[in-house]
Amino acid sequence: SIRRQRQMCIRDRIYLVQKMIADNSTNLAALYKVLFEDEKLELSEECVQKVEESFNFLQSFSNDKIIYGINTGFGPMAQYRIEDQSLLDLQYNIIRSHSTGAGKPLPKLYVKAAMIARLYTFLQGKSGVHKELVLLLCEFINRGIYPFIPEHGSVGASGDLVQLAHIALTLIGEGEVFYQGQLCDTATVLQENELKPFSMHIREGLSVTNGTSVMTGIGIVNLIYAQKLLYWSVVASVIMNEIAASYDDFMAQALNGAKHHRGQQEIAAMMREWVSDSQCVLQRENELYNQIHKEKIFEHKVQPYYSLRCVPQILGPIYDELKNAEEVLINEINSACDNPIIDPDTQNIYHGGNFHGDYVSFEMDKLKIAVTKLTMLSERQLNYLFHDRINGILPPFVNLGVLGLNYGLQASQFTATSTTAECQTLSNPMYVHSIPNNNDNQDIVSMGTNSALLAKTVIENSYQVMAIQFMGIVQAIDYLKIQEKLSSKSRQVYEEIRSFFPVFTEDTPKYKEIEQMITYLKNKINTL
Repeated sequence: SIRRQRQMCIRDRIYLVQKMIADNSTNLAALYKVLFEDEKLELSEECVQKVEESFNFLQSFSNDKIIYGINTGFGPMAQYRIEDQSLLDLQYNIIRSHSTGAGKPLPKLYVKAAMIARLYTFLQGKSGVHKELVLLLCEFINRGIYPFIPEHGSVGASGDLVQLAHIALTLIGEGEVFYQGQLCDTATVLQENELKPFSMHIREGLSVTNGTSVMTGIGIVNLIYAQKLLYWSVVASVIMNEIAASYDDFMAQALNGAKHHRGQQEIAAMMREWVSDSQCVLQRENELYNQIHKEKIFEHKVQPYYSLRCVPQILGPIYDELKNAEEVLINEINSACDNPIIDPDTQNIYHGGNFHGDYVSFEMDKLKIAVTKLTMLSERQLNYLFHDRINGILPPFVNLGVLGLNYGLQASQFTATSTTAECQTLSNPMYVHSIPNNNDNQDIVSMGTNSALLAKTVIENSYQVMAIQFMGIVQAIDYLKIQEKLSSKSRQVYEEIRSFFPVFTEDTPKYKEIEQMITYLKNKINTL
């Protein structure tokens, strides 16, 4: 029955989540379900047992030993021994003293991703935390309780101390959380949900605050949104070539296979598959090779502009970078990223720097450069659409009204141009902007969260430019009346957009339509 099938699907989803956690690893598809489809996390007994084993080992091993962050101060204060009667106060103090973030709050999706990343660190069984902390963190994620985390404060080593401290502050029942759309006192929300703040046992305060989980969480969301942008850039590029009636050999397998880059070949293959049933693109064999041409000047361009013809070569490196970013971020989220590392297997505790965020920082810089180049391609294609003396087939600014009286999408190009320029400026690397601090204890840092936040801004900007481009694309399709000649997939996108963005001739404000288009581009499920 349908009901039984639904129940089986629910059980299958839970099983997959349990298996994912039991293996102490996750992947991007599973993270997408938790982040965007509100899949609930289920902790298996095996996971909880692994956390308990780590805690029990730390508890027995730490007797009569000097271990950083347990009976010493933190950072440059590590040279100061803490007396036994103050050990629990020490753990509370790092949380309260480091809750010093500034700026606007991190949006809830990114906070949720950061909490998930922190959970997976604990599930590696190398942090020595009590299971009470892990279970409470999981409840926060599943119930939509999002700690208030200011954007600014992290230098990316010892990880995201300040932002993670804001998470920890709510887990001990203090600070503020966003819950059901409202900023609320944490204690009230915990009471409403019949949850208790976690208690300090040995090193939970340091364990929550120490690591790369915020930059990794932001990075995961960045990656997912960037993948969608790449999808839409491929779609837009195909439709642009349909509008221009380009020759299709620029995406040919033989041409792109002559260059040995996976990304270029994949992008070309996607374009060929998308455009396979189009009646708009031309075959060079039919038009130029199998006919006799005596004209001195060809009206139709023998080769289109680079922004149309070189799409596989431009988007190919971006494809490759997104694949690399996925590998780095998934490796990071499946790692133990705090310090020291508690290892029951070797019966030892290791002091080092797994909290250092260089992998994430470097990757976020590369990601934002890739997205900026994608945005530049979108802006150039948009300019082709709007510039009648370049395209030769459309009115200025795809203006379907009265030229001179009406202005079409003329002013929207200002927005796209200025936003693209901002992306270019923000693409300067953060990774190499280390500034020593913390009494020079942290004498070289990653700035990973800054890098992730800048990438986040670049990605948001790119959606704005892409939205304006698609507004121009559908207007151009209507002017040329080529709906029936488009590929079936292009026609579907055209019809979906026209369902909420009708053809227009009169001048009206377009800022709400831009937001609608951004929502469409972000929310439509698509895969490369």
